[in-house]
Amino acid sequence: MKLREREVLEVFGAVTLRQLRQWVQRGWIMPSQGEGGPLFDEVDVARIRLVCELRSDMNVNDDAVPIILALLDQLYGLRCELRTVATALVDQPEDVRQRLRQALSARAAGAHK
Repeated sequence: MKLREREVLEVFGAVTLRQLRQWVQRGWIMPSQGEGGPLFDEVDVARIRLVCELRSDMNVNDDAVPIILALLDQLYGLRCELRTVATALVDQPEDVRQRLRQALSARAAGAHK
C-alpha cells in the first residue's frame, strides 16, 4: 500500500504538509517518487509515527531526531546481519556450532573481567 501526501496527512491529523515535506527534505522520511509526487509505504508511515512520538510524546528537539533515527537504523541493520549469521550457523555441522559456542563463551567471560 502506497499513500500520497494527502492520505498521510489524513492518517496523522497533527502533521502538517509543511512538516511532512520538511521531514522528507531532511531525510528523516524517504518516500519513493511517483508521477504525482512522493509515495509513502508502510515503513515510511511507521517512521512518520516514530517522528511524531519523538517530537510530541518525548519532547525530542529537531536536532536530536536525526541522531535517534540514525541509531535506530544502525540497530535495525545490525539485527538483520545477526539474523543472517544465525541462519547460516544453523546450517553448519554440530562440531562447528559447538566450537563457536565455546569461543563466544570464552570471549564473554573475558569481557566481564
